[in-house]
Order: sequence, then C-alpha cells, then structure tokens
Amino acid sequence: MKNSIYKRLIKLVFNYWPYLVLSTATAFVYVALNGISVWLTASLINNILSDFDKLILEQSRLSSSSILTLNEKIKYFTNELILRNSAKETLQMLCYSILIIFVLKNVFLYLKNVSLIVVQYRLITELRNKLYIHFHSLSLSFFNKQKSGELTSTIINDVANMRQALTIGFQRMFVEPINIIAFTTLLFIISWQLASIAVIIIPLAGFFIVKMSRSIRRKSRRTAVKIAGITNIITETLASIRIVKAFAMENYEVDRFTKETNNYYNLMFRRSRLRSIAPPITEILGVVIGVALLWIGGSEVLAADGITSEDFIRFILIMFSALQPIRSLSNVFAEVQVGAASAERVFHILDTKPTIIDADNAIKDIVFNEHILFDNVSFQYEDEESEVLKEINFSINKGSVVALVGSSGSGKSTMADLIPRFFEPTKGRIKLDKYDIKDVRIKSLRKLMGIVTQETILFNDTISGNIAYGQKEVKSSKIYAATEAANAKEFIDALPQGFNTVIGEKGVRLSGGQRQRIAIARALLKDPPILILDEATSSLDTESEKHVQEAINNLMKDRTVLVIAHRLSTIVNADRIIVLDNGKIVESGTHTELLDKNGIYKNLYDIQFNN
Repeated sequence: MKNSIYKRLIKLVFNYWPYLVLSTATAFVYVALNGISVWLTASLINNILSDFDKLILEQSRLSSSSILTLNEKIKYFTNELILRNSAKETLQMLCYSILIIFVLKNVFLYLKNVSLIVVQYRLITELRNKLYIHFHSLSLSFFNKQKSGELTSTIINDVANMRQALTIGFQRMFVEPINIIAFTTLLFIISWQLASIAVIIIPLAGFFIVKMSRSIRRKSRRTAVKIAGITNIITETLASIRIVKAFAMENYEVDRFTKETNNYYNLMFRRSRLRSIAPPITEILGVVIGVALLWIGGSEVLAADGITSEDFIRFILIMFSALQPIRSLSNVFAEVQVGAASAERVFHILDTKPTIIDADNAIKDIVFNEHILFDNVSFQYEDEESEVLKEINFSINKGSVVALVGSSGSGKSTMADLIPRFFEPTKGRIKLDKYDIKDVRIKSLRKLMGIVTQETILFNDTISGNIAYGQKEVKSSKIYAATEAANAKEFIDALPQGFNTVIGEKGVRLSGGQRQRIAIARALLKDPPILILDEATSSLDTESEKHVQEAINNLMKDRTVLVIAHRLSTIVNADRIIVLDNGKIVESGTHTELLDKNGIYKNLYDIQFNN
C-alpha cells in the first residue's frame, strides 16, 4: 500500500512538470549562488582579518604555480574577481559582489517559490474538484454508509495536508539533498580530513528522521480520523440544532465535542512533539561535531600545521550552512508522512467505484409511451441479512395513478427508489416500456421523472433559484405559472423580496407547507412525464395539507404517478392501490375493492378513520 501511495502522489505532482522543472532549475541556481555567497562571505572575513600584502603575495604564488589543488583554483578565481589595487578597493569590490550574489540568490528563491505555489494551488483545486465530481458519480448506497462530516473533512483537511506534502515536501526532498551535497563537496575541497568527520552527522540525522517518520505516519492517520469525527459532530449538530435545543441537550453535545477535541489535541501534541524533536537533535549533533572540528581545525591553524586560517573560516561557515538543509529535510519527512496518511483517505474515496453505472451502449434518447413494469423484482441492502422486497410483480400504465401503502418498513420507499435507479434490484428487472432500465442512460432515465419527498430538499438560494434548480435561462413567466399551480404564489408575493427572497439552508425561513409547495413548483417546472410522490403530505398540519394536496392534484394531471401514501385519504381516487407487507405485495385493487376484501388495507383504513 505504501509504495502505491507514493507512486500515485508522485504521479499527481508530475502532472505539473513544466512548473516543477522551472522550480527545480531555479532551485539549482539558488543552491549554486548560496554556495558562492557563503564562499564570498568567508573571503570577506579573511580580507578584513588578513594583511593585504600577504593576499597579493598569495595570489602571485597561485598564479605562478603550475599545479594547483581544486581548492586553490577556486581561491585563485575568487581573488581574480575581488582583488584590486588597494585593500579598500578590494573590500569595496567584495561587498558589491556579495550584494549582487545575495540579490540574485533571492530572485531565484522567489521564482522557485512562485512556481511551486502554482503547483500547490492548482493541485489542491484539482484534487478537490476530482473528489467533488467523484462524489456525484457514486451511488446513493455510498452516502448511506458515510458520514457527511467525514467526507467534508476529507475534501478540506486531507487535501490541504496533501498540498503541503506533495509540493513543498517532495520538492525539498529533491532540492535539499542537492544543497547538502553541494556544501559537502565544498567541505571536501577545502579539507577532506575535516570533512570526513563532519559528514558523520548525515547518517546519524537520517537514522533519527526515519525512526520518527514511521511514528508520525501512524499518528497522522489517526489524527485525520479524529478531525473527520470533529467535523462530523459539527455538521450533525448544526443540522439538528432545533432538536438539540428542544431536548435541552446543549451540555451533552458540548461534552461530546470537547471529548473529541481533547483526543485530537493529545494526538496532535504527540505528533507535533515528534516533529519538533528532529531539528533540535540534528542541530545538537551538528554543533557537537562542529565544536570537535573547531578544536581540531583551530589547533592546526594555531600550530600553522595543515589547514590555513582562511580555509578554516570558510570550512566552518560552510559546515554550519549545511545544517540548515539537513534540519529542513528532517521536517520534510514528517510533512510527507502527514500527507501520505491523508492521501490514503483521499485515494480510498477516489478508488470507490459507483455500484450503479451506465451500460456500454446505454440508450440516450428515450420517450415514455406505455408502462413501468416490475418483473419478479427482489432487493436486499448490502448490510442487511434479509430481503427488503420479495418477488414484486406489477405495472404502472402511462397516465395512471398507482399508490403504495403499508406499515413502516414494508418496502414502499425502497420500491420507489428502484425506479430512478438509486439502487439496483438484487433479482428481477424493471422495464420502461420494452427497455430494461439498466439499458437506459441514468441521466436520460431520471430526466423523465419528478420526485417530491416528505423531506423537502431546498438550497440556500432565492425562491426563483430553487424552483428553477438545474435549468438555465428559464423565463420568469414559467416560474410564476409553476408557483400558481403549486398554490405557492400567494405566500411568495407576501414576502418582502418576493421571488428574490433567500430562504436559508434547507429552506429554514419557510414553513413546512411552504417548503413543500416550492418543491412541487420545482417539479411542475421540470414537467416530467413520470412522478414519484413519497409521503409528500404526511408531516403537514391540516391547513398546509389542504394547500399542498391541491398543488399535488395539479401536479398529477396528465402524468404517470406512483404515490407512497401515509394518509389514505389522499389516495382514495388512485387507479390502483398496492398493499405491501414485509416486502411482498399482499393486496391490490381500487379503494372500494380493497375495502370489500376486508384485509390489511381495510384494517389500516379503519385505524386512521376510527371505524
């Protein structure tokens, strides 16, 4: 799993290779200039501390020598650049050189960072778009098993963690080793004996980094789960705030939330403690080795045996400059582990396949002409042991109204969900005219249908926006006509901003009956030939039910309708009533015929009307 995660992370980053090439190229220039800047700074110190005449004599010796070490060659070219006729002019030239090098170094640092920023934010946008698009491709069963807060956390928090790891992390993992190699090379050029001692820090630091990175990955994985749990509690509580307050459960919710945040704090603290310990350990190791080198090299300088004072100053400056990329690399491993843990969650969702998909040669253009047929249909949820529907056989003829009745859990809503392919039958098939609905393109199938449910789903938009949902450039006259037929225009006109009134999340600023009529107006505007009504009036008061029922009657005109009925008074005029019990059709007929049978329907009717 680990290898595949890293391969996929690298593949994501390399989709932006032009920017990565630019960032890496400028990083190389930055590394080179950084090395030159340290070298020149050492030359500046040496120039101030040394006798100018000795510098001239040394340069003359180097120019006349036929064999020079690499260190001496570099010193010769450096002196050629900075040495002038006097000590002051030389110092002036050196200051100019250092200033130019530092300016150029920071210009390339800026270019490196900006090109990396482009990758960061394009990557985070691409990942979030992919996740959001993938959410819409997944079947309804996926969302029944997942918590919305956890999905929100994945698309916000986990993607943000990946951004840090995929861009800054991977880039530093590539650039900082080059930086370390460049500085180490310079150390060996100056004195291979001292450099051999100095490089001991690299494997020691690497050992601690790898050891801690494994633990950080484990803690990051648990941290991602915890923050997802916190997000889920927030989402759930805000969506149910009315119930929380009605049951005076504020303290319970606060305790639940603080318990999760305390657990999250403990995990974050332990992970951050591990991340924070790597740089100090690396620096302490570096200082210990540095002090040892100061003693050994300083002793050689004082004894005038071996390394010169100029080379020693340069060596010490370069060695301590090398500690910074080593420290940075220790942080990078921690960042990559955090990103890898988040990537596991992101890829888990992206790898989830929709259970309901279009057939290879699915029918795109279809017109409903005859009937909807349930042919020996059975259905069982993935996590259920028994079947919810068992060998269902019936048809809904075009233009007819068929009602489903039965006790809670009898399978009414499940049967309705099978028609738009929210779920697939476990056995049997459903046909639209002569076609199995599995052979019809899902979007084409659902365009034929309008669905009005007991739980009205509205958006934090204007009334017009909610009614015209999903339709572009709808004429106002059509929206007005739909609201008239839905018995909604009167209360909409009474609102301060009329059709431009923003109704809040889930339509919270409207009453239940008003929300339901907006949903009916939306269905009317869509003008579908097939209509599914899922207990659309069961939660309304008598006055609201009257208005909504009139709207439903208008909506049902000249359509093929499947009604899931809770109140039997709303379906007495249905062409056919189907009675479900424990997932099976036990009775079927008109209202009068079923009353005469004196069976389950008659019993339900008597209970409701107290006969």
